[in-house]
Amino acid sequence: MPSKDQITGYGTNSQGNSYDTRVDSSGNQGYHYSNTNGSYYYSNTNGSTYYNSGNGYAEYTSSSGDKSTSYSGNDKK
Repeated sequence: MPSKDQITGYGTNSQGNSYDTRVDSSGNQGYHYSNTNGSYYYSNTNGSTYYNSGNGYAEYTSSSGDKSTSYSGNDKK
């Protein structure tokens, strides 16, 4: 069973974007960013990443490097 992340810090940067830092029970670190433009980015403790533009573009990269993208809505990246 995957371990739950523990939030180790959070805040808002000078651009007004919110973030948190996190760690899992094995000591792997990650962070989540939510931006004022509606986009967000996750760097997860399992090594995967996820980006969502907030306008229909999303990209996921697994910890092994496999990448998948999806498009919907207004974003034409």
